Amino acid sequence: MGTKGEGNRQRIIEAADRLFYQRGYNQTSFQDISDATGIPRGNFYYYFKTKDEILDAVVQARSAHFVDMLKQHEAATADPRERLLKLADMLDVNQDMVVDAGCPLGSLSSELAKEGTALQHKSRQVFDVVRQWAAAQFAALGRSDADELAMELLARIQGVTVIACAFKDAAFLQRSLKQIKAWLVEVSGG
Repeated sequence: MGTKGEGNRQRIIEAADRLFYQRGYNQTSFQDISDATGIPRGNFYYYFKTKDEILDAVVQARSAHFVDMLKQHEAATADPRERLLKLADMLDVNQDMVVDAGCPLGSLSSELAKEGTALQHKSRQVFDVVRQWAAAQFAALGRSDADELAMELLARIQGVTVIACAFKDAAFLQRSLKQIKAWLVEVSGG
């Protein structure tokens, strides 16, 4: 695929990612993505045969974004507790987005979980990356229950995003972030 082709493909992925987050996967059509990109709908089939193929590309892009973010946390500090605290801080960094539309991972996963096993599995891939990374940090802290703690951390973060979005409440998000961070310090032996 040439430079222009790759550029168009990337524009489709970015527009779909944004629209899936703002509207939901099921509420986003090829036409919506076409309107957002200015690329004629008929040209999409050169890049993606189905909407599920676009979803795959969006999930891969989100996964790559999270892998990059987690690598940045690792580069910033060797301390697993500090890395976990940095992960929790994404609530603060993305506060406006979370209060407005929730978590891009959680909202997509919740929506697609109702669709069946294949789509739900796709949407869970990014959660799997974050879960494994968090479990590795807890394990590095000597916790034998590292996977359970990773799941608990994901549950706390997702719970906060759902409620903060439902009530459009940034103050709740900030209070909850403090509680999550205090819990992380407690379970990491601090």
